[in-house]
Amino acid sequence: MIHNIIKKITSCDGDKKKIEGKVVLMKKNVLDFNDFNASILDRVHELLGQKVSLQLISAVNGDPTENGLRGTLGKPAYLERWISTITPLIAGESAFKVTFDWDEDIGTPGAFLIRNNHHSEFYLKSLTLEGVPGQGRIHFVCNSWVYPEDQYKKDRVFFSNKTYLPSETPGPLLEYREEELVNLRGDGTGELQKWERVYDYAYYNDLGNPDEDPEYARPVLGGSAEYPYPRRGRTGRPPTKTDPNTESRLKLLMSLNIYVPRDERFGHLKMSDFLAYALKSVAQVLKPELESLFDSTPKEFDSFQDVLNLYEGGIKLPDNVLKNIRDNIPAEMLKEIFPTDGEGLLKYPMPQVIKEDRSAWRTDEEFAREMLAGVNPVIIRSLQEFPPTSKLDSKVYGDQTSKITKEHIENNIDGLSIDEAIKKNKLFILDHHDALMPYLRRINSTSTKTYASRTILFLKSDGTLRPLAIELSLPHPEQDQFGAISKVYTPAEQGVESTIWQLAKAYAAVNDSGYHQLISHWYTSSKKHSK
Repeated sequence: MIHNIIKKITSCDGDKKKIEGKVVLMKKNVLDFNDFNASILDRVHELLGQKVSLQLISAVNGDPTENGLRGTLGKPAYLERWISTITPLIAGESAFKVTFDWDEDIGTPGAFLIRNNHHSEFYLKSLTLEGVPGQGRIHFVCNSWVYPEDQYKKDRVFFSNKTYLPSETPGPLLEYREEELVNLRGDGTGELQKWERVYDYAYYNDLGNPDEDPEYARPVLGGSAEYPYPRRGRTGRPPTKTDPNTESRLKLLMSLNIYVPRDERFGHLKMSDFLAYALKSVAQVLKPELESLFDSTPKEFDSFQDVLNLYEGGIKLPDNVLKNIRDNIPAEMLKEIFPTDGEGLLKYPMPQVIKEDRSAWRTDEEFAREMLAGVNPVIIRSLQEFPPTSKLDSKVYGDQTSKITKEHIENNIDGLSIDEAIKKNKLFILDHHDALMPYLRRINSTSTKTYASRTILFLKSDGTLRPLAIELSLPHPEQDQFGAISKVYTPAEQGVESTIWQLAKAYAAVNDSGYHQLISHWYTSSKKHSK
């Protein structure tokens, strides 16, 4: 009997069941280029025993040492063959084997802890366990950057690909879930760093730069009856020296590094394109001397050819401008983006729509297609009444009813009457009249000028849209209560009327873009944080 007990004890480890797992991750890369220094340092850490470890967390059994409130932790297991797994020459995924000692006290794993003891972060995509007793395969979708463990106050935790209502979450996982939520909320203090995952909000208190000059001071937007603005993502940068209520700003080029939770930043491929084109655009305002490269009106395009030049030939930048860029942007990010002499820096890829025909953008069909395929198609709505009316208070703004008449459009709606076209859902409207009219006096008092606009479109039998009329409106020159001064423009293909029609379409497109950025994107998606 004693012999059997000794045998069982000494052979326990050898007979213990193993659970095989596969970890898929991406090693640290910068814009498709391998960070070889990071790769070498990670290998050194491996040789020194500083590995990447994982521990399974039970979803069914509580840890007695934690009063049963937290799931039982399994023994650490380590990623295998990190050193011998060569980082791909292009940014790609690597798969690593991990072997867990199975413990019946674990039961069904519902989560796992991971510790990155390497020098560099990596992007963890998934963990898949095979042959879990009573469960078979268990998959964990991660899709998150994991930084070295000394950057975190708590170990990173990931949960299995199984959803629960809060009331149905297994008890052993509850504290892990609550702890994760606390980590994501943050404590509202300190400057947030790139490895943090905090989602927090702040007032718009970083719009000014009073340290540079008092004239650059700006009020805080949000948190007051005077400025009831939505919130922005909190960054926690130090205050300015001259105004403790104003948060300091990053330099122009470094603004690309403003805090955003790492998992929400552009991926390496998208960031590659974004950074390249952003820097090309930013370069235009880096140095005053760059303006001399254009002409006497550097802030304007004097002709359509000026626009095409950005795509066809590009503009050579002087060395001092390029030096400013290189002094502020890491070298590995510039490796393939900028040639050393600046040749063609401001050369952009040719848009598909004008590759074959430089004037294709001018057609009414393309105007409507871009409206529908663009940034703000959800604002287009079915026209339900004619002429279109306004919801602005008539006591304040007078008569704002549209001046578009049936004579403007009936010749272009395939023989239908206005009523028939409305009943058949053939007429649509892009209406930015009410949104802009109350602010036009203020807008047009600046160097920027615009109109309030209404655009009527017709749904053709081939499923495409065609613009029928564009109404451009201004406030009455005397007072708002006298209503709008409006003019209606219709399609034309020849002479001055054709040029004016192109301008009308341009104003409608500009309003659509501005409304999207300010209202649909910024205000509507952010206003819930203003309470």
